[in-house]
Amino acid sequence: MKRALAVSLIFVPVAAIASGGADAAHHASLLMWIAVILVAAKFGSLVERIGQPAVLGELLVGILIGNLGLIGIDIASGIPDEPIIAFLAELGVVVLLFQIGLESNVQQMLAVGARATAVAVVGVVVPFLLGTALVGPWLLPGLDAKAYLFIGATLTATSVGITGRVFRDLGCLQTPESRIVLGAAVIDDVLGLVILAVVSAIVTTGSLDATGLAWIIAKALLFLTGAIVIGQHAAPWFSRGFARINTGVGMKLTVALATGLTFAWLASLMDLAPIVGAFAAGLVLDDVIFRDYERPQLEADIDGALASADADTRARVGAVIEAHRHRHLEDLIGPIGHFLVPFFFVVTGMHVKLDLLADPKALAIAAGLTVAAIAGKIVAGIVAGPVDRWLVGWGMVPRGEVGLIFAATGMGLGVVTQGTFSVIVIMVVVTTLVTPPMLAWLIGKRARRHSL
Repeated sequence: MKRALAVSLIFVPVAAIASGGADAAHHASLLMWIAVILVAAKFGSLVERIGQPAVLGELLVGILIGNLGLIGIDIASGIPDEPIIAFLAELGVVVLLFQIGLESNVQQMLAVGARATAVAVVGVVVPFLLGTALVGPWLLPGLDAKAYLFIGATLTATSVGITGRVFRDLGCLQTPESRIVLGAAVIDDVLGLVILAVVSAIVTTGSLDATGLAWIIAKALLFLTGAIVIGQHAAPWFSRGFARINTGVGMKLTVALATGLTFAWLASLMDLAPIVGAFAAGLVLDDVIFRDYERPQLEADIDGALASADADTRARVGAVIEAHRHRHLEDLIGPIGHFLVPFFFVVTGMHVKLDLLADPKALAIAAGLTVAAIAGKIVAGIVAGPVDRWLVGWGMVPRGEVGLIFAATGMGLGVVTQGTFSVIVIMVVVTTLVTPPMLAWLIGKRARRHSL
């Protein structure tokens, strides 16, 4: 399924653009919608004036646009599902995770690896048990046991895109809490994939194929290990080869983006989310690309510009230039992120249907499911070690698009009804919306405490 989705994300937009004829006007209208989404995302940044991360505003703006039909302005119907718009949104979250990987560090991630693993395991097992054995049967009695398995599987998901964007907006990507959450979210994706595969196998065949399960786990571990270990050794060699052609900005940007997209594609081939591959690519490329070719030029520039300066001045200027060089790749990717990343969050918001809130019974069930979803992830912070456990726990809370994918899979298999899907959507929406302001409050609280 994921492989087919990845292929469609590449070829469907190309086929649509090439179709010509009567579709020309439609494509032109999509150009306007692209402009609307970009501008609307910037209006969403108004929430930063009240201390909230921009991602919250982008989600809210998306919800507003997607629900204009409720007041008789039905202009956005079907826009989030347009292949080109959906592709830009998917590409946006891939670029976001690539940026987050660039701003992270493999050694620092490995330093919290054990705690991240513990957080991921608890953050998957507890919600799954809550959904399958407690909250599901209590809130939705009378369903088939397989439906409860899917409810539990949906609660295990974590949207690393939401949390990663919040940490990035607030300048906290280098904190231990952020590294634990990001590492746990990657492991969470693998564990969630295993659970989804197991539950789907039970639904479709009535039994679990141990060989198939072992192969899924092996593929996930093989990709993550190969991407980081092999990638770190291959990246310098790879970058040197292209540097012999050209060491300019254009070449660096091309190699970086091509690497991130290739890793995302490879992850999809291994039945992992493309964002996992993009994140791994960012970790691998961190300050590696063209390094050996840039350093001699850097030293020559310093020597030429500061020939008559004293040693202390030369050292300080060199440190400034070196610091800029270290961030150069992140700065190059930045404008592309400004263009693409908002698509993901605005389009995610456009998928939210507020008319689901009109059913009091569904709302009550969704409220109970949401409490279980939040509690099941917050408890994972207990095993995070000597850090802000609340911050780690809340960082794992948002379900985002991952929870919707799990629920949609269950509905496609016929075990999740439309009504159950609706309450799951409400749970996903609430966990996605409450996390950014909660994280902002917790980070602000910690900053105030440290300033005293």
